[in-house]
Formats: sequence, C-alpha cells, structure tokens
Amino acid sequence: MQFLFPVRALVFIFAASAASCSFAAAPFSSVTPETVIWMDAPAKNFTESSPMGNGRLGAMMFGGVDEERIVLNESSVWSGSRQDADREGAHKVLPEIQRLLLAGKNTEAEALVNANFTCKGPGSSGGSGNGQYGCYQVLGNLHLTFPGDTNAPVTNYRRELNLNDAVTRMEFQRGGVTFKREMFVSAPDEVMVLRLTATKPGQLSFVTKLDRPERFATVADGKNGLLMTGQMENGVDGKGLRHVTRVRVVNRGGAVTVEGTLLQVSNADEVLLLITAATDYQGFAGRQSKDPLAVTLKEINKAAKKSFAKMQTAHVADYAKYFQRVSLQLGVTKPEVSSKPTPERIQAFKAGATDPALAALYFNFGRYLLISSSRPGGLPANLQGIWAEELSTPWTGDWHLDMNVQMNYWPAEVCNLSELHQPLFALIDSLQKPGAKTAREYYAARGWVAHVITNPWGFTSPGESASWGATTGGSAWLCQHLWDHWRFTRDRKFLAWAYPIMKGSARFYADLLIEEPKHHYLVIAPANSPENHFLKPDGQQSAITAGNTVHDQMLRYLFDACIEASRILGIDGDFRNELVAKRARLAPTRIGSDGRVMEWPEEYKEAEPQHRHISHLWGLYPGDEITPGQTPDLAKASRKTLEVRGDEGVGWSLANKVALWARLQDGERAYSLIRKALNPVTDQSIRYDGGGGVYPNLFDACPPFQIDGNFGVAASIAEMLLQSHAGEIELLPALPAAWAEGSVTGLRARGGVEVDLTWKHGRLVFAGFRCERGESFRIRYQGKIVELKLPKGKRLSVGANLEAL
Repeated sequence: MQFLFPVRALVFIFAASAASCSFAAAPFSSVTPETVIWMDAPAKNFTESSPMGNGRLGAMMFGGVDEERIVLNESSVWSGSRQDADREGAHKVLPEIQRLLLAGKNTEAEALVNANFTCKGPGSSGGSGNGQYGCYQVLGNLHLTFPGDTNAPVTNYRRELNLNDAVTRMEFQRGGVTFKREMFVSAPDEVMVLRLTATKPGQLSFVTKLDRPERFATVADGKNGLLMTGQMENGVDGKGLRHVTRVRVVNRGGAVTVEGTLLQVSNADEVLLLITAATDYQGFAGRQSKDPLAVTLKEINKAAKKSFAKMQTAHVADYAKYFQRVSLQLGVTKPEVSSKPTPERIQAFKAGATDPALAALYFNFGRYLLISSSRPGGLPANLQGIWAEELSTPWTGDWHLDMNVQMNYWPAEVCNLSELHQPLFALIDSLQKPGAKTAREYYAARGWVAHVITNPWGFTSPGESASWGATTGGSAWLCQHLWDHWRFTRDRKFLAWAYPIMKGSARFYADLLIEEPKHHYLVIAPANSPENHFLKPDGQQSAITAGNTVHDQMLRYLFDACIEASRILGIDGDFRNELVAKRARLAPTRIGSDGRVMEWPEEYKEAEPQHRHISHLWGLYPGDEITPGQTPDLAKASRKTLEVRGDEGVGWSLANKVALWARLQDGERAYSLIRKALNPVTDQSIRYDGGGGVYPNLFDACPPFQIDGNFGVAASIAEMLLQSHAGEIELLPALPAAWAEGSVTGLRARGGVEVDLTWKHGRLVFAGFRCERGESFRIRYQGKIVELKLPKGKRLSVGANLEAL
C-alpha cells in the first residue's frame, strides 16, 4: 500500500495566548519545560538514556563522560522467519467446542481449545521469541572510550533531549575545556549523526568500537570507518536476516586510524560520526533492500559529503512538519520546579509539587515518540517503538493485537499525525492472506482473522494457550483504525482501499456467529475477554465462553463501518443487508445486578476483580457506543465498573483508564490517573509487578519498558480537551482544575476539523475551527450546542463572547 495521508482538511481554533515555537535547533538556554527532557548525570541504564529515531533507525544516547554508549536499532532487526503455524483441520473440532460452550461446559470446551485451537509448534515460546516466531532485537552498540585522567573533576554536566527539534545535546567541563556532543537521527538522509566539539583545539581523542551481543563480525571499513555485519537466527537453519551497520568518522584536525576492530581518533578539533544501517528484510514494509551492504555504503557516502549544519537543517525541517502541528500549554510551572532535571521533576510531582507543564511534556513526548518510531512506508511501532537493548526483548517486542499496537496509534488522528498511521494500515493489509488461511483451518470460515500476536512474518494463528491466545478479536480491533481514519480524514480514496479489508474481517465474523439458546442472540464461540478469567459456580477458573461483551461491541462497530462504507461506495448491497440483519441480533451491552457492565454472557464471579484489561468498556473507548449523553445508564454502569476495577495498574492499563474516565467526562479522575501514570520508577529490573509509571527518561514503565503507555496517555490528554466521537465536537469535556488555564492548537476532530482552544479560570475564552471542505458541525461546550457552518478552507474564530456556545 502506497497511500500517504497529508493533512488537508483542517479546523483552526484561534488562541491568542498560544506560545510560538522556533523550528531552529535551540541552545540549552532557550528551552521550555513542556519540550525538554534533561539529566544532570550520564545514564546508568537504558531507561535513563535519550531516545532518538527517524521511524526506521533508532538510537539511545547514554551520555557517558569517559565512555559513551549509544544503543543502535533498526526496525526490521528480527530473528525468526515465515512459518505455517496453523493446525490443519482444526475446524473439525469447532462444532464440539461450540456444543460444550452452549451447554455451559466451559471447562471441557477450554480443554478442547487448548488441545486443538492453539498454534502448531511453540508459537512465541511464552514471549521469549525462540524459534520461527522470532523476536525484535538490538542492532548493536556504539562505544566511544575517551582516554585521559578519569579522576579529573567534571562540572556543569547536562544532557537534554529537545522535543522541538529532536536533537540530543550533552555538554560538560573538564580541565578548563567545555566538551559538547549533539546527536540526531535524520529521516531525509537516513543516517544517525553525532557531532563532538571542544572549546580548545586538539582535545578530542577516543576509541570507537561497534558490537552486539551475538552473531556479528566487525572489520575496518576503509581508513576511517567500521563495518559490522551479521545474520539473525531464523529458527530453522540459522540463516535469517542479514544486518549491516557502518560507522564513519569525518574529522577536522587530528588523525584517524583503524587497528583491527577499533577506530581511533587522536587530537581532533571536531568530529562527526555517521552511522547507517539496514537489513535484507523482504516483507510488507520497510526498505525492501536485498543488498544492505550496498544501500548503507551509498547512504554513508552521501551523508559524508554534507556538512553537519546542512544535515541538521534538513532533519529539523522534516521533523518539525509533524511536531509543530500541535502545541499545548496547561498552565505555568514555577521555575524552582520546572528547572529541575526531569527525574527530579517527576519525584517532586509525586511529592505534591504543582507542575502542569509536566503533563504537557509527557503529551509532547508521546507525539515525539510516534514521529520517531512510525513513518510512512516503514514498519509499525512495536511494543518498544523501535528502541531495544536486548536480544530477548520483553514479549518479543512484537505487535500485540488485544490492546497494545492499537494503543500505539491512539494519538495518530487526534494529535494531527494522520500520516503516521500508515505503517499500521500496511500491517493490517499484510495479515489478510495468512489470516484467510487461519480462518479456513480453524473456523471453516471465509474472510480473514488475526488473533492476539503478530510479527513481521505474518503470524495470524492463535497463541500457545487458550487462556489468552484463542482471542479472535484482533482483526476486528485493527479494522477500527481503518474506519476511524476515514472518519477523521474523509479520504474517499483511502476508504475504497480499506473497505475490502474491513469487509474480509466482517465476512469472517458473520460466518462464525452462532445462536445461543437462552436469548437467541448471535455470538462468537469460542470467545475470550482478553487475558481475563472468570470463576464458574463450581469454583473452576475458565477463560472461554460463547460470546462476550467486547466481541459484541467490536462487531457492532465493524458491521456499522462496513454497512456505512458500502453505502458511501455504492457497492455490496447483499452483504450490507446480511450485516444489518446479523447486527440486529448481536447481544447488547448489558448491566449486571451489581450495576456494572457485564463482561461475560453470565454474571460469573471474577477471578481477578482488578484485572489490568477492561475490555468490556471497549464501547466507551476506543469505541463510541457508550456516552454520558446518549446512553446514560451504560455510562453510569461504566463508572461503577471502573471504580471496582480500581485505579492501580500497569503502565498501559493506567493509560486506558485515563481515556475511559475522559470519555465519562470526569476530568478529576482522569487527572488523578495521569498522576499515577507519572509515578517515578527507578529500577528497570522490575518486571510486571502490577504498578506502572515512568522511568527517568519518561519511557512508560509497564514495567518493564513498554511504549504503549506513552502513546495512550498522550491520546487521553487530547481526549480530555477535545472529543468528536458522538456526532459532535465537544470542547474541554474533561478539564481538571489543575489545568485551569491553558491553550492547545492543532488537535483534530472527526470530519477533518482542526481545533485550537484557549481557556482561563477553567472557562473557554477562544475557539477556532478550520475545515478545507467546508461543512456544518455541531459544537458542544458545557451542555450548550450550536451548529457552525465552517467556510471552505478558512478559519472560523469565536472570541470571548461565547453565548453562541
């Protein structure tokens, strides 16, 4: 798929007090607390280092004084290989599984699912990625070792990542000399650039080494470079993807020599290090290069002919075209708080300091990470975006389809980064062919399906356990992103491309539906509520049912999308009629005797009442069938559901709860969860202890590091300020008291509207809209509704007199 999605239809809200941002690289002295993450010491571990990326190449700069370590990543560095993990003829057992479920024999049905409806082979090997499933891995490490007196005192150390220009800068003083390093990852030049300077000539001497934990060889690359090559394990014969990394030194003054695997710079005045990397991955996206040696050589030769200033100017311009679309101010943080290093700011915020700019910084960091890890034509952001330091990245660093990859892209539309959604669309497209085979083998169904996990090799089979791996909802949830992109952009060409994918997914579910005997609803069987369990009356724990709430909500959304899309495109009348009829027989979202939304078809006792997933509220967010205005009883039941679920959780679960409370228009509860999401986590060795937060560099702590929480909170903050899912554009629907004054520019509403807002004392004072097509929209603010006709391509501003709203 080759579509790009430039922002054409925009709605501007004029905000007189909105801060302007320079596109130029900012020195240390002209930064703002909303756009700078800074440290006063070198990173001791990965989650203190500074992330950079161009969507494909990634780098993590540690900023060591005597030894610099930079973790290198390339988005296609995957072990494993394409495989057939479908169990042939599994569908023959499906009627018996369904019979048992309809008879209430869930335990027996689950045993059959485990025996017949899991993947063939080890699957993801429990998240380790061994075998053909594979794992996203670190590309390598660049080490710079600086000789000299390591006991000499270091003063005025500072390392910062400036989100305005996507440049990491570091400086310190030693022995009367100020040393500086600047690094960025350029999309225009496809190169990582590191510049080292000193205030006195001849002060730069260091030894460079390039390595990775296994399966590599490093040799000299001419007189001023290193070349690292290797081949990944593929789970079959050891001959997986080939990877190539090149480093080249461009120096002013001094000398450069290569001895064996070490590159030495001596007494230079200024040094540029250029790093290029590629693999020979041939899949649904990415470079598609069969000769990574040639492509990296071409790129590094081209970059070596350019000045640092020219490359930086191109990099900043390319990055700024995305980042500068949106600005956010949530109030003033006092200098004694905002001037602290970021880890100390996080600690102070936990201790009660007033720091509204920290939430704005976290919002901007989420946008920065999406720009840096997902670009058109590339692979989608994975569980860690593109940043990993291990061979065994947690949960294989893959794409989980029961929340995580979807949450990665929650900010894409509302935060005005629509083009960056494209890698996810390419992934969805790629799953159709293998997913059609999976649908036939397991369900004897037409269409296509993807379950819970997938990778660059097209894995669509169930996972290795019925308790989580048999969930069939992955493909329906993915298709929600296709339809929502249409709702935001009204791009008819895109809709014509996306509709067959949605149709294939709907075709699968329409074939799979069966009638349950109690209410005669049509249900999916077998069905899981992602990763959750319930207790049967006999006390046995089970995960499999005939139908559940999240499936019903997703299917209503998907069927509605296909029904409406087929009408818009004027095609598939018979299929549309089938979906209309079957949609009418889906089980409604029901309220239990305890006043909560029911998760399963019966009021089973919960095995884990505070479970991290809240899948049965999918219809509240990211779906749209539950709203306080249109379904008040379900909204009330959703509130009680969240209250019982509690406010604790891992990183991404906290982000999900922020979004859900925002949709319930409870800004105070949403804000309290943002505070929890910003809880400092300093020990990166902690694994999945039930409490999320952020690491010193603001990476989300699941724990361990998992990037979905970064994206989820960013999207949720936008949701607190602007909502457009219920057929109208609602302004400041969940504004907390802590953000009593502020402004936002550039957020997007469905319908292709760009919105700016300014508020004071908790009240809206300016609003502006722009839509290139020119349409009428219903605008809601604090219960008042007005219909505005937006002139084509022009800004419509509303001033301080807001009686119209």
